[in-house]
Amino acid sequence: MNKTCLLMTQGLAAKHQNTMIFREVDLQIFSGEVITLLGQNGCGKTTLLRTLLGLHPKAAGEVYFDHIPSSKVSTKERAKRVSYVPQVHKMAFGFPVIDMVLMATYGERAPWLKANAEHFDMAWEALKWMGIADLAYRPYTELSGGQRQMVLIARAFAQNTPMIFMDEPTNGLDFGNQIKLLEKIHALKASGKTVLFTTHHPEHAIHTACRALTMKNGSILSQGCPKETLDKPMIQNLYQLNEQQLRNHHYA
Repeated sequence: MNKTCLLMTQGLAAKHQNTMIFREVDLQIFSGEVITLLGQNGCGKTTLLRTLLGLHPKAAGEVYFDHIPSSKVSTKERAKRVSYVPQVHKMAFGFPVIDMVLMATYGERAPWLKANAEHFDMAWEALKWMGIADLAYRPYTELSGGQRQMVLIARAFAQNTPMIFMDEPTNGLDFGNQIKLLEKIHALKASGKTVLFTTHHPEHAIHTACRALTMKNGSILSQGCPKETLDKPMIQNLYQLNEQQLRNHHYA
């Protein structure tokens, strides 16, 4: 079955002030894929996601959505193509959880129009899908970090885009909710969605992803089938570990 290229980069680079974060990134993201991005803290994973989304400026190269340069894709159109789950963040205002999820429907309506019954249904379905409907009227600011993460994932689901980007989505989740989230990522793929997520857990990539990307020193180091790409030498190189350290932690 032929896959559609939803997003592509050519020679993409980004920097912070005068420091280059990553360079010469060439990627293709296809429909129905689950892709994981791994690398040490500070290697540029989050900046890459934010650059793909247009939240961080490019220093060089281009991002294409359906072969259209990102500069010609409006913010509203981009919000219909890809949703984003950032790392857990704090908010100044204690919006009810249902309102946090309803924010995902802004792309479906004019800014001055209130959410209608259909939008509320989308939000409720997303909360139920994540198993957190009981939190609907709790203030977002009073939730634990793991609960906030699940709300952000529900919001991305409610946005109903073909692509979902997640930055360390299992961060802050207990073991049970990590497993449940990985199962939901499988379900998203089965429904035809494309998911790109960063992780520090090679086993999550191996059990969930179609393709694993590794980043080191501002470049894509490797990409391919997770079981083949994330072998012992690659993990040692990527995280600067020796064989004894891997053996101590039961990494095959």
